[in-house]
Amino acid sequence: MQQPAPASGTSGTVSGAVHRLVDVPGGRIHLVEQGTGPLVLLIHGFPETSYSWRHQLPALAEAGFRAVAVDVRGYGRSSAPDAVDAYRMTALVADNVAVVKALGEETATVIGHDWGSSIAADSALMRPGLFTAAAFLSVPYSPWNPVRPTEGFARIGGDEEFYVSYFQEPGRAEAEIEPDVRGWLAGFYTSLSAGTMPPADQGSPFFVPAGAQMRDRFARGPLPSWLTEEDLDVYSAEFERTGLTGGLNRYRNVDRDWEDLAAWDGAVLTQPSLFIGGSLDSSTTWMADAIAAYPDTLPGLVSSHIIEGCGHWIQQERAAEVNALLVRWLHTVHG
Repeated sequence: MQQPAPASGTSGTVSGAVHRLVDVPGGRIHLVEQGTGPLVLLIHGFPETSYSWRHQLPALAEAGFRAVAVDVRGYGRSSAPDAVDAYRMTALVADNVAVVKALGEETATVIGHDWGSSIAADSALMRPGLFTAAAFLSVPYSPWNPVRPTEGFARIGGDEEFYVSYFQEPGRAEAEIEPDVRGWLAGFYTSLSAGTMPPADQGSPFFVPAGAQMRDRFARGPLPSWLTEEDLDVYSAEFERTGLTGGLNRYRNVDRDWEDLAAWDGAVLTQPSLFIGGSLDSSTTWMADAIAAYPDTLPGLVSSHIIEGCGHWIQQERAAEVNALLVRWLHTVHG
């Protein structure tokens, strides 16, 4: 089923795009589609939706591509199963495979941001014949690691709790976020954006002292320039309707993913690839070693870019620059 989308606004739609629900093994996936040409699948991260690609859809369509942004399982208008293990990586890859097939395509380029970057990487790793090129925004590609993730995260931060560990217990983070979804999202988006990050002496919002909440260290001030009140309304309305459990369940599957993907220990991605990070993004700076290892782990890498003065929400903060890099790379990949 599909319907044309009206102009961008509080409904979270993009002018000229079409909204569609497609069947997948785990239910249905909502997607937003624009343009014709080679398929480019766009995968968002936490806590976002397909709306985070609102600037890329028209740009990629104009460049000659069929741009499709999905709501990942558990987000937006897509199905949200109850079971925590329904959000393991293998299930999300299966969703991507089913979306490509439902759209009548035999191959796709996959582009992801934040958790979407990891989902894109594992889609390309597990189904290389289907996902023939991959781009990663903010979170670098890193192969399977022999350290169990929850054990590694538990060792980060000393006396303070790393946010991934904080998210592990079902209901705990929801109890912080869901009484004031809009306020929490505003603080989280602002704290990870260039120009509005909290001062260093306030402490990192990624680490939670005993008895505290993540939001205690969020920036308090105006929204970043890339995020309008209307944009915040779009995100807030979706998460007020769905809750945050679907998104948080991605973090609660890191050990299951580690077990499921152990067979890919040492595997490299050979497809043409691209990385774009922000110089002020912790996801990029923490994983500098992963970027340095790209000659070995991404032998098909076309180019890697760090955008100076950019935070985490890269395709929204610096849309024009990201669009130019994506289009140039896509034209290289597709001739």
